[in-house]
Formats: sequence, structure tokens, C-alpha cells
Amino acid sequence: MFTTVIFVRHAQANYGEDDRIRPLTEDGLKSREVVVDTLKGYHIDAFLSSPFKRSMDTIQTTADYFGMPIKTDERFRERQVGTWDDGWLERRWADFSCAEEGGESLASVQKRNIEALHDVLAKYAGKTVVIGTHGTALSTILNYYDNSFGLEDFLKIVGWRPYIVELTFDGDKLIGKKDLAHVAVRVD
Repeated sequence: MFTTVIFVRHAQANYGEDDRIRPLTEDGLKSREVVVDTLKGYHIDAFLSSPFKRSMDTIQTTADYFGMPIKTDERFRERQVGTWDDGWLERRWADFSCAEEGGESLASVQKRNIEALHDVLAKYAGKTVVIGTHGTALSTILNYYDNSFGLEDFLKIVGWRPYIVELTFDGDKLIGKKDLAHVAVRVD
């Protein structure tokens, strides 16, 4: 009995003070149609998401298409960012336990995301689930199952908003990964 988890990294969002309520840009709102077009041929059993507005808004159009609600899980949220200085990105990816002052380590992000994913795999065994997520959160999940996924891979998907990837599991063992779609945006 295989379980399919389709992660949707959020579309392009505006930057602002409160990371939880950042809305999608006009382009981000338009690119949600890529999610609908990509997933409309699937049988979806549940929609889950980070509680952050940009993640929920990215999959809302697709959940509406399927006539389903989105359930939120705080564990799928983005990494808590602290004081930002040059070099921290490289340091975090070189040492997952490393975090800037007030920030969250990649190890912490990975731990809570994998715990949430294992709960999803147990609850929705044999089903297909869509999860709205974030670049760092998704990257730590991909790294968990393939430790060769590193900084270069993360930097590649930073400009993919949205990015849709399908993971297939046998129990909690990953047996397949397929990139479904992405929209490349300019990252400044």
C-alpha cells in the first residue's frame, strides 16, 4: 500500500515584517493555476498546510477545485529566522545544528517536519495528500531522505515558486520522487 505525498512549495510572496501573514504577489496569485493544472488529474484525499498565509493561499485554489478544506499543522511552518548576517546560509547547511541568534537550526526544522510527515504517513496510509510548505522546510525533508541534497539543491529551488514534488512511500520508506512542476521567479 503506497502513500503519495505531494509537497507544494508556496508561490511568490511579498516580503514583510510578519512572516506568518505575508501575502502572495500578483504573480504568485496567478501561478496558483499551475498547481491546479498539475494536480487536477489526481485523486486527492486530503490537503494539509503550514499555517503561514502564503502556503495556504498557494494550495487554496486547488483545494477549492477538489471541494476540500485545508487542515493546518504548525510543524510544517517555515524556519524561524533570527539575526541575519552574510555567511549564515552556508554555515547552516554545513552544520545542521548551527543557528543564528534567535534563529532555528535546520536540524530543528527537519525534526519537526519529519515528525509531522510520519504522522501524515500513518494517518493517510495508501492515500494521496497535498501539503503546502516552504523552501527550507521542504529542503530539510528532501535532505532527510537523500543526504546528498544540500546547499546547491536548496539554492536551485529557492527561485521555484511554486515548486511541486511528488514523494511516494511504502510505509515510511521513500521509494520514489518526481518533480511535477515549478515556476521560476527572479530571486534578488
